Amino acid sequence: MKKAKLYLIPTTLGETESLSNVFPEYNLKIIHQLKVFIVEKIRTARRFLKAVKHPVPIEEMQFFELNKHTPEEEIATFLQAAGKGISIGLISEAGAPAVADPGASIVRLAHQKNIQVVPLVGPNSIIMALMASGFNGQQFAFHGYLPKEPSARMRKIKQLEQEVYRKDVTQIFIETPFRNNQMLESLTKTLQTGTLLCVAANISLPDETIVTKRVADWKKEKADFNKKPAVFLIYK
Repeated sequence: MKKAKLYLIPTTLGETESLSNVFPEYNLKIIHQLKVFIVEKIRTARRFLKAVKHPVPIEEMQFFELNKHTPEEEIATFLQAAGKGISIGLISEAGAPAVADPGASIVRLAHQKNIQVVPLVGPNSIIMALMASGFNGQQFAFHGYLPKEPSARMRKIKQLEQEVYRKDVTQIFIETPFRNNQMLESLTKTLQTGTLLCVAANISLPDETIVTKRVADWKKEKADFNKKPAVFLIYK
């Protein structure tokens, strides 16, 4: 029996006219061979598979939904097809699977079951933002979402800034797009004026914006990142 694999399939970071800008042809070849998918949202995954012109009708595919609401006992059943020699695709909601994404649990389970895990090349906003920031790419830390509560968020920002100066480590985090402007305001109010701040928004999309400036210069800006997926980075 053919040995099944779990393919980690990146998706676009937003609406883009040309998939060739972010996906190698090899990805499409692999995706077109798969009929079983583990996804964060079925509706989004179907839209993505339609965009990549999957030759198999949607109704002939099998989908398993994996998100924060999925019961743990259900997750254990998602890889059953692999036991029959059928390879499975793990599709992220945006960008790379299992990075700031619930897919990590199924990848860990695949390793436990000795299923080969194959990550495919594609867009990853965190790494692309770091690449374009000009900050330390040898030592960096990603923190996901910072606290929502303003005072707790400001304490966390100060803590991360201390890590920058004490350990020479680039600090990276994200925010829910509709709260980006509040995050930017918290950063400019909390960070030292000489600290470097990079905001990378709509990465890989036609209106991509990646800007690195001292906090003192950000204070002079009237930047608007509302509802734009963004990555925030701080350094010295």
